[in-house]
Amino acid sequence: MKRPISSLHFLLFFVTLLQFFPLRLPADPVQARHGMVVSSQPLASQVGVEILKAGGNAVDAAVATGFALAVVHPTAGNIGGGGFMVIRFPDGSATCIDYREKAPAKADRDMYLKPDGTVDAQKSRQGILAVGVPGSVAGLCYAVQKYGSLPLAKVLQPAIELAEKGFPVTAGQARDFQALREDFARYPCTAKVFLKPDGSAYQQGENFRQPDLAETLKRIARFGAQAFYTGAIADLIVQEMKRHDGLITKEDLLNYRAVERRPIRGTFREYQIISMPPPSSGGIVLVEMLNILQPMQLRSLGHNSAAYVHLLAEAMRSAFADRAKYLGDPDFVAIPVAGLLSKSYAATLREDIPRQRARNSLALHNPDPTLFTHESEETTHYSVVDEKGMAVSVTTTLNGGYGSLIVVDGAGFLLNNEMDDFTARPGVPNMYGLVQGQANAIEPNKRMLSSMTPTIITRDDRLYMVIGSPGGPTIINTVLQIFLNAAIFDMDIEQAISAPRFHHQWLPDRISYERDGFSPDVIEELERMGHHLAGRRRIGEAEGILYNASGQYYSGYADKRGEGGAVGY
Repeated sequence: MKRPISSLHFLLFFVTLLQFFPLRLPADPVQARHGMVVSSQPLASQVGVEILKAGGNAVDAAVATGFALAVVHPTAGNIGGGGFMVIRFPDGSATCIDYREKAPAKADRDMYLKPDGTVDAQKSRQGILAVGVPGSVAGLCYAVQKYGSLPLAKVLQPAIELAEKGFPVTAGQARDFQALREDFARYPCTAKVFLKPDGSAYQQGENFRQPDLAETLKRIARFGAQAFYTGAIADLIVQEMKRHDGLITKEDLLNYRAVERRPIRGTFREYQIISMPPPSSGGIVLVEMLNILQPMQLRSLGHNSAAYVHLLAEAMRSAFADRAKYLGDPDFVAIPVAGLLSKSYAATLREDIPRQRARNSLALHNPDPTLFTHESEETTHYSVVDEKGMAVSVTTTLNGGYGSLIVVDGAGFLLNNEMDDFTARPGVPNMYGLVQGQANAIEPNKRMLSSMTPTIITRDDRLYMVIGSPGGPTIINTVLQIFLNAAIFDMDIEQAISAPRFHHQWLPDRISYERDGFSPDVIEELERMGHHLAGRRRIGEAEGILYNASGQYYSGYADKRGEGGAVGY
């Protein structure tokens, strides 16, 4: 009697075929009644859905997708970095898992300062001193072991197969590999993985195998997170640190833990917001902006009209000013969360917004949020839902594209450059132009502040949207605009994600906007109001799911600003 072919066996066969027949997904939103995965790489989305079909729940699928992204999306998918996971269970309860990187115990707040007191930005952005203690393996293993329904080894198997057998290099990856060829070549351990033996870059469609990474994933599948933080993989990380005079020790790895935290919750009219708490700034800043905007008649202004852009930009300005002043790792600094989320506090901020004039960021003086406490760019995001209504929103990162550019020799994965997200010196912008304060100063074992905003939104307590994006500080404003596009302007998920976006982060004092996203009349009117504008190629790369309650189906869409894909069944 022949054994039936399981969904997981089919997936492994499917992965083999992809070496010769690359996957191309439709550009329109994908609709499905049982489950959906939307990620920045179609292969990873397919992995997640096949895990759902094999009996896994949304957490199993999210973890499988995350490990697959570490293989097929090396610019940001990672096991050498960290991230955040928001989970909403079918009964409406929710939790968050924080697996953000930490500063090594040997780190200090002046480690990136030159003798003259200026910042050596290169040290925090590239090379071994930019690396924080990785958290992804701890967080993903914790999630599947506590909230999943399948064994870790089964969840990891598709990623192992992708690393062993290889996958076709995408057009975007081929461009990256060529552009970074000289950078990769500076590190022999990196060149061994990302360049061919002759030193040339992989081309689009060529098969890209990562045997060292496959062995690393096999160890994690067999021994769990312990293999990464105390076993052979930990030894390889420490050897890499010693080779380049880095800071991370065996004790740093041994002491790392993922942390479960209570979500940030807010409301916007009939919608309920569930998002990530500090050390992510995303949830607080998102809810603060929505509180400011809630009573405003946004629809009547017209989508992306000058008046609409002005009001959102001013809400962004206020909330990002608070981000810089108050937010950091809650285990190290006291954050006035209740005040920042207060509707009364938002009302005072709203009253300060002039309707026809831009404010000056340097002259902005938000009130003290503690007076209101009586009321309660290279990153990757993926969104998952299963047939029981469990939803998972995950954003992970190495920080900059390909992180520190250093691969752990023998282990096959890139290390992050996440230390740049700390405040190297108050008032000095990081690689994303963010100016930050003392609350986010470097301290040993501290988690650096993040803008990642994995978010789940319900409507009248029923699942409505699962959303998130990469993009550094633009992430928060990307999530804000996509939600408003759907909730206020009745856009479907494709329209909501595809619509032109803009961004204001307090400092620098300007509105960044996607080129061709504003008409000349809108630009002229915003400049008349006193806004400074700067065009850019793109803002964010969102992956989202919208639930149609009347039709009882999920609609998923991967932003065409990237190469992602939505897969459902």
